[in-house]
Amino acid sequence: MSLWRETMAETARAVAFLSRIPMPDKFFVGHDGSLSDTVRAFPLAAIVIALPSALTVLLLAETTHAALLVSLVAVTVLTLLTGALHEDGLCDTADGLGGGRDKERALEIMKDSRIGTYGAVALILSIALRATALATVIEETSPLAAACVVLGSAAFSRTAIVWHWASLPGARSSGVAASVGAPSASSARQSYGLGAALVVLLLVFLIPPASLTAAIVASSMTVFAFTRYVRRRLEGHTGDTLGATQQVAEMAFLVSLAFLI
Repeated sequence: MSLWRETMAETARAVAFLSRIPMPDKFFVGHDGSLSDTVRAFPLAAIVIALPSALTVLLLAETTHAALLVSLVAVTVLTLLTGALHEDGLCDTADGLGGGRDKERALEIMKDSRIGTYGAVALILSIALRATALATVIEETSPLAAACVVLGSAAFSRTAIVWHWASLPGARSSGVAASVGAPSASSARQSYGLGAALVVLLLVFLIPPASLTAAIVASSMTVFAFTRYVRRRLEGHTGDTLGATQQVAEMAFLVSLAFLI
């Protein structure tokens, strides 16, 4: 298989895993379901998934000054495309870590499909922070820059998933994360490099470099702190903490950028 076809196949599989966007069956024929190598395409998949949301910002921001409304519509589009997959992980993780006194109880709570108080608060804060931060970016920059911020935050946050996943062992022997394998070391490194390159290429000419650098550092530190906390509480990752990592990373990136531009 050529490099181009392999990249296309891995990106399609990553899009299918990270969203509800249907992908052609041909990309899954003969595939064993492992994502150990597919994770290297997570940043590219993020661009595909977030592109409709970015186009929403680009088009609507040109026609209205209601920045918060535009950002809420963009967040809604992105949430529909992902099927609220990451938001669900955030809710379950917040409920488990907030209500579980020990690892076993936390994991038990996280398996419960019902949303508790901690999960509801986390979801509200996630939507509110991302929408208001993006609205600030729309007001302080251009529609093109804001659209590229949507793409950049998507690439950064999906790369953060890979880092969280590769940094921790599995907290459970079963579940979604356990069933698809762990990222291989080489694929994880490729994901980090590609994610960083995409963020820089998308934003370096549209956002002040100092602000962009500070936002990347601040959000990276937030993801590191979250992963360290999960390690202490759960001794490993779950599918829910992968989703929560995406949400934490995107919130931190957008909020940091909103404060710094």
